[in-house]
Amino acid sequence: DNAEFGLGMRLAIDAQNELAKILVRELRGAIGEALADALLDAKQDSDEEVAAQRERVKELKAKLVKLGTTEAKRLAAVADSLVVRSVWIVGGDGWAYDIGYGGLDHVLASHHDVNVLVLDTEVYSNTGGQASKATPIGAAAKFASAGKEVGKKDLGLLAMSYGHVYVARVAWGARDAQTVRAFAEAEAYPGPSLILAYSPCIAHGYDLVMGGEQQKLAVASGIWPLYRYDPRRTAPGEAPLELDSGAPTVRAREFMKNEGRFRSVALADPKRYARLVDAAELQAAERRAMYEHLSGLRHGPAPAPHPLPAHPNR
Repeated sequence: DNAEFGLGMRLAIDAQNELAKILVRELRGAIGEALADALLDAKQDSDEEVAAQRERVKELKAKLVKLGTTEAKRLAAVADSLVVRSVWIVGGDGWAYDIGYGGLDHVLASHHDVNVLVLDTEVYSNTGGQASKATPIGAAAKFASAGKEVGKKDLGLLAMSYGHVYVARVAWGARDAQTVRAFAEAEAYPGPSLILAYSPCIAHGYDLVMGGEQQKLAVASGIWPLYRYDPRRTAPGEAPLELDSGAPTVRAREFMKNEGRFRSVALADPKRYARLVDAAELQAAERRAMYEHLSGLRHGPAPAPHPLPAHPNR
């Protein structure tokens, strides 16, 4: 599972970083106190700071070659880990919502600094277009050719329920600035982050040259609401969930009528399709109401747990 692999990468990088720091402290006198302190205390929150750390590591490696000791060689092998590294796990909705959800959930439940990007096409694109748990109500796909009855799984809400995961829902074609901001925040967040990205797919059944316009309709209709959930906002008493798209300005049916995955259902069974469209619009409205409620919840950080009282029989 690529989620477990990504977490393994994070753990390996962190272990190498800790070893490098230990060796820098042990060789502090040999490599120079000023350089050692700069390597250990360096901030790496900007591109300029990261570039400066890379130069320090380059200087460190040159000194280690001259030292030539066993410890110097050990430090040289892990010196690059002193530069901050970003770990991104990238996958589709079939993996994230469905067959790989257990592994993804394990990663999100941890407190490790791992970023997850889900390219959500709402269908198993790589295996012929089967329905997944991300497929929306009313869409036709393999094994749901008459139109999916069950609503789309809310993966973002499940991740938010942990309280310590950064979560964002983006659509580049609808709001590029919001997308860039979400990626920057996820990268800076010192813990697990999840970005759900709307991803047009040939299985949607329309000319993808219109992908940007269709993304705008998805957002405007409430089918694909945009938001950012940042646990860091709880510290100053702000609501962690921030909605980036307003109340729907068009009906969901305006979005659905442009795509073959919905039109095929309408052609095959108009009455059934009308019922599924109504269900899709109701779900969009209910989801919007829930997100609006959550975006108004403000609370501070959770207090430290109190120790449990001793058992009376112990």
